[in-house]
Amino acid sequence: MTGQPKAADEAASFLRNHPDVRRVDAIVPDICGIPRGKRLDVSALGKLYTTGMVLPGSTYALDILGNNVDSTGMGPNDGDPDYPCHAAPGTLAPVPWIGPEQAQVLMTMSDDDGEPWWLDPRHIVRRIADRVTDLGYRPVVAVELEFYLVEAGAGEDGRPVLARAPATGRRPSETQVYLMDEIDAYAPVLDDMVATCREQNIPADVATIEYAPGQFEINLKHTDDPVAACDHAMLLKRAVKGVAARHGATATFMARPFREHAASGTHIHLSLLDAEGRNAFDDGGSRGSDLFRHAVGGLAATMAEAMPIWAPNVNSFRRVTPAGWVPLAPTWGYNNRTVALRVPGGPAAARRIEHRPAGADANPYLVLAAVLAGVHHGVANRIDPGEPIEGNAADKVAASLPAIWVDALRAFDGAEVLPGYFGQAWWDVHGKLKWAEFHEFNDHITNLEYDRLLTMI
Repeated sequence: MTGQPKAADEAASFLRNHPDVRRVDAIVPDICGIPRGKRLDVSALGKLYTTGMVLPGSTYALDILGNNVDSTGMGPNDGDPDYPCHAAPGTLAPVPWIGPEQAQVLMTMSDDDGEPWWLDPRHIVRRIADRVTDLGYRPVVAVELEFYLVEAGAGEDGRPVLARAPATGRRPSETQVYLMDEIDAYAPVLDDMVATCREQNIPADVATIEYAPGQFEINLKHTDDPVAACDHAMLLKRAVKGVAARHGATATFMARPFREHAASGTHIHLSLLDAEGRNAFDDGGSRGSDLFRHAVGGLAATMAEAMPIWAPNVNSFRRVTPAGWVPLAPTWGYNNRTVALRVPGGPAAARRIEHRPAGADANPYLVLAAVLAGVHHGVANRIDPGEPIEGNAADKVAASLPAIWVDALRAFDGAEVLPGYFGQAWWDVHGKLKWAEFHEFNDHITNLEYDRLLTMI
């Protein structure tokens, strides 16, 4: 909980700089990474830092449709009790796509004794990051997010349609990765996204055209605060969606919205600094330190357990196919985009791991928490990752990661390492939630089934 002087300083300073603000969105990230909360009159801003506001603890355990799931034991089953939430310092910002009267702030929940609420993903990231810090190393992380811009309305077949470029009025049809003309064509909306991020103190760094028409990536700068890195990623998603809507389009972080185009991912870049601020992954040579190899080993050893975190939805597994730049085994290699754990090129002093399994639809807090847990597991147990892969990993290593939803959920239920980091109670809630979503989805009959089976059998 933040003290009164801090609250007075941050809230008062913000209102002096934004005198037109009349409403504040108080936001928490749920287990699916969806922002939920309350919209309050600006007069309540100060109390968000002191007495706080209340939300049901089950807010963090809602399914993708916002429903309680009976098997979790939360919601009506436990009386759905409220718990206090307080503003996270440094996250108060304007909301430019709505207008000068709107602001937002992230909230964090505690129980009635003031202890961190066990379902709050911000607390999970902090707790696991602290375990890495206890080993004597400070994580430095950055998040990359890919997304598509599509029309606000669906096409005649009910499916999404790629958005026209604002500068040309043309709809993209071919892949032109890194093409500057395409950046220019979408400059009005991309520039607005970057400007909005700057106004919200979201450290957006690079915007690129990706491996499909209408697909983009916005990178976030490295930070040594893992929770802040996740905050930036979640708020970036909200900003990108808001700005796209202001331009008459829709931004989607769906893992694979188009069968014929590339999937979208969440990539985590991570290094560790020692007590002197030096990159502990750097041994002065080309291979990296033993600590670096152990971190890779731990990430590889825990990767299958976390598949429902990397791929949390049914569409997530449309991405896990041999056709895309998506890892199918816990492989690693130097400057190789076909592996799960890529070591980007560059000077040894900048040695880092790029973690590539997660889809763009994944909750960034849970993704980073699982990455940090894997790193800690590898370093603490000195796990060797084996030899790096050269060339196309899909041709050299048999697929072994769970590639369908039911197999991923079974691997999650049988996990032996990661529940000790997340907490068994949290692990059980997440598993039950995703099993419920799996069964609910399987209860639906798709158009493809009608197309192929209604009159053919």
